[in-house]
Amino acid sequence: MSSIDRYEALHRAWRWQVPEHFSIYEACCLRWAGDPARTALIVEDETGRCERHAYPELREQAECLAAALHALGVGFGDRVGIILPQRFETAVAHMAIYRLGAVAMPLSILFGPDALEYRLQDSGAVVAIVDGAACEALRAVRDQCPGLRALVTIDVTGSRHDNELEWRQLLAGARPPAPTVETRAIDPAVLIYTSGTTGPPKGALMPHQALLGNLPGFVASQNGFPREGDVFWSPADWAWTGGLMDVLLPSLYCGQPLVGYRGRFSAERAFELLERHGITNTFLFPTALKAMMKAVSWPRERYDLRLRAIMSAGEAVGDAVFEWCRSALGVTVNEMFGQTEINYIVGNSHEDWPARPGSMGRAYPGHRVAVIDEAGAPVGVGELGEVAVHRRDRHGDLDPVFFLGYWKNEAATARKFSGDWCRTGDLAVCDAEGYLWYKGRADDVFKAAGYRIGPSEVENCLVKHPAVANAAVVPKPDPERGAVVKAYVVLAAGFEPSDELVEVLQQHVRGQLAPYEYPKEIEFIDALPMTTTGKVQRRILRLQEEARAAGRKE
Repeated sequence: MSSIDRYEALHRAWRWQVPEHFSIYEACCLRWAGDPARTALIVEDETGRCERHAYPELREQAECLAAALHALGVGFGDRVGIILPQRFETAVAHMAIYRLGAVAMPLSILFGPDALEYRLQDSGAVVAIVDGAACEALRAVRDQCPGLRALVTIDVTGSRHDNELEWRQLLAGARPPAPTVETRAIDPAVLIYTSGTTGPPKGALMPHQALLGNLPGFVASQNGFPREGDVFWSPADWAWTGGLMDVLLPSLYCGQPLVGYRGRFSAERAFELLERHGITNTFLFPTALKAMMKAVSWPRERYDLRLRAIMSAGEAVGDAVFEWCRSALGVTVNEMFGQTEINYIVGNSHEDWPARPGSMGRAYPGHRVAVIDEAGAPVGVGELGEVAVHRRDRHGDLDPVFFLGYWKNEAATARKFSGDWCRTGDLAVCDAEGYLWYKGRADDVFKAAGYRIGPSEVENCLVKHPAVANAAVVPKPDPERGAVVKAYVVLAAGFEPSDELVEVLQQHVRGQLAPYEYPKEIEFIDALPMTTTGKVQRRILRLQEEARAAGRKE
């Protein structure tokens, strides 16, 4: 573990220098386009076929698409849906939209018709770009979205429907250049809908300068990215903040090659990609790391890896996975914490300050972070509270990482803030050296027999057992105790559910945590409910338990 601690010096030295005018298109595409040898994206599909695209090609296609969208009437502030996987056209679409001063609205290809309809209607999107992975779901709700002027389709076979334009034909017929809009740093650039784990999805509107706000954390969590020869890859969906602001846009901003993979994630395929493309830097969700740890205990014995930095976020990594990364991969994982509205605010940078197993890390340079109480006042060292970020950093400068507000929802935006503190909804305690220790979502922590239970600690303990691939802990209503601890467990390969295994896992937890924390009940399931950003949807399991309890009373 690193003994170097440059943390305080980095914070003192960091000063925000945000220009009045700033364009993601210019920063991530145009300024690199003069170098024909500079690779922007390497895209591989499930067949192993690879395509390599340089920055001049990215600019050329972005100019053509911008001209085509301009001809369709897309202008400043208009929302354009991007329903695409990790492919070159996804990056092109983003760059073209930013060039026009329009707003990119990335949507997951995993969304069904209802999810697409809600977001397209709520946002008032005027154009949607889609490929074969999600085209049928979009067509199913096309008539319920009258604001859509056109659908731009990629690799969609069969006849086209009304107002559908084929990507290649559209770009071939475009007459660039379209006018380039000079955007201010505070102008809207991205509209991303939250995952909806605690209610209906809300559209978080982010300005161009939010990318600048993400960069200190991105560079730190990737141990000084970029360095010569760095290549980035992550399975994180580019439709979400974790894929867009943690992967796609910062890689392009730094002018480094990014690998995209069009296919399903598997532990073995992840190792193959890391080896084949010489990946040096990555972002892997804890669920992905757990799967990789269970699948290949000692990967460096089988794969020639060049990894030098791993960032992980979405859930607590836990010390079991933390130690595996260090011993088996030779990399100390840098945990990161953020959310759509205020991303990349807390984390680790192993080469600049020591990473502590189980800790979320410290506030990244440029961000003033505290743990606050219900009234909005910072709590003391070691006291439980809600993680929050101040609008101004320690020097009094405005922090550019903030979202502009929730789309058409001023009330929800107001509830997000306590004065100048922006609440995250996540609970933690802060130690004397500024390290934050995650205790769960505010609505995930519960009481059982009078004790406050943070599910992540119990889940981490369960995953340490070789029989457990993943786990989620929720309260089960109980007439005497109010609630008891219940664990939903996904078993690792080679293990079968049994009463004996339940007892073994219970004793495993009892032996490592407090007696009141062990799961009184364990239910084995094939897969946990997850958001597309890799977070466990404990709310679904909690509601299931409440419904079961209500059924028993009737």
